[in-house]
Amino acid sequence: MTELKNLLIIDDDKELTTLLSEYLSYEGFRLHCCHDGLSGLEQAKSKNYDLILLDVMMPGLTGFEVLKALGGKHTTPILMLTAKGDDADRILGLEL
Repeated sequence: MTELKNLLIIDDDKELTTLLSEYLSYEGFRLHCCHDGLSGLEQAKSKNYDLILLDVMMPGLTGFEVLKALGGKHTTPILMLTAKGDDADRILGLEL
């Protein structure tokens, strides 16, 4: 199994993305951060990443809208970051 190297973080919380970037780059990952759904969607479509960390609650395009726009053809694994704990939100994320 190949080791993950290129990660995309899409999250409007700049403090959190800075913290994640510092920690993950120290661990050998190359990171790219986007702070809104639209730029994150464009970045996810334009480059190949080994993993995308995607926030659910963002202004503009939400994480769910980014997932929907990526569609079923996008094969990069996506880990959703959220403070929401509702079962309906979890199900929606898995369906998309």
